[in-house]
Amino acid sequence: MDNIVNDEMLLTQEGYDKIVAEHDELVSVKRAEVAERIKEAISYGDISENAEYDSAKNEQAELEERIHKLEEMMRKARIVQEEDVRGDVVNVGLSVKVKNMDEGDVEVFAIVGATESDPFSNRISNESSVGKALIGNKVGDKVAVEIPDGIINYEILEIFK
Repeated sequence: MDNIVNDEMLLTQEGYDKIVAEHDELVSVKRAEVAERIKEAISYGDISENAEYDSAKNEQAELEERIHKLEEMMRKARIVQEEDVRGDVVNVGLSVKVKNMDEGDVEVFAIVGATESDPFSNRISNESSVGKALIGNKVGDKVAVEIPDGIINYEILEIFK
């Protein structure tokens, strides 16, 4: 028997709300816009060599794929509740200030679910190598993170919401 994979997706409330808002926009607005483009393209006549029709149908397929993906994300979502997040241990929904012990740099990372990550804004996924290594640790803990370029040694300085 196959192992059952836990396919739940951890999200902050903010991340879940963004998914729902995008889904609602695509379903209520974009679907109608694309349907109108298809209808207009059909009105031009022969659809076998109609670039507008082909373009609109491709856009419709991409739109439906994105809607399906968002619905799947909403179905799998487990929202990290404020009361479930203790401030003494690194977890999803918290920020952590760390010191790179090799270079002396101090950085702050917000630990978020995978779909919310944005490394350029220091919003790192709980599934990333850094996120995985930091989760479950406390202030004062030293954590070695294996990355493609080697190992980064962090000391956790502060955990906050």
